[in-house]
Amino acid sequence: MQQDTFKHKGMRQRLITELREKGISDEAVLGAIGSIPRHCFLDSVFDTRAYQDVAFPIGEGQTISRPLTVARQSMLVEIFPGAKVLEVGTGSGYQSLVLDRLGAEVYSIERQRNLYMKTKLLLADFNSAVHCFYGDGYQGLPQYAPFDRILVTCGAAAFPTELFAQLKVGGIMVIPLGSPTQVMTKVVRKTDTEMEVTEHGDFSFVPMLSRKSN
Repeated sequence: MQQDTFKHKGMRQRLITELREKGISDEAVLGAIGSIPRHCFLDSVFDTRAYQDVAFPIGEGQTISRPLTVARQSMLVEIFPGAKVLEVGTGSGYQSLVLDRLGAEVYSIERQRNLYMKTKLLLADFNSAVHCFYGDGYQGLPQYAPFDRILVTCGAAAFPTELFAQLKVGGIMVIPLGSPTQVMTKVVRKTDTEMEVTEHGDFSFVPMLSRKSN
């Protein structure tokens, strides 16, 4: 794992200032982002740009989301200490660690085997308690359901009913819906069959794919 230098910490603090200016007001979310060395989740070639508010490639056709997107999703999903969270799309593991630092019990699923193997080891280096799984995100993890929260970090063309079925009544799902661009959608499960849906702006995510990759 790369070193976390004073220079990196300074860049992180500037990022936090930028996120505040862009409307992120949740101090717990800002604190989590401020505590995590984002450059460790990127190839060293991006070291000097790791704290810019932009997305970067992480291999396997995937990206690490821009910090503003991570912050907004983390605010919308309303994490509380001890919340049991399903994250669909482990990716680099950066969002997973943000959820972990917010006090969630994180179950994260990734369909790209190479990313799964790499990220599982990286998260272990951070002594996180994130539970990593290789599998089909559309199927979720029914064996560990129900979840208090579900956070989807890739673009879903259609609403995933299999995931909704794994959400507790009173629980929250945050998911980018649509194609080719997505609307950040917050779904609160009111009853077994009823939901409250709100929309929170347009985004662009890599697509959520249904077939497991080797």
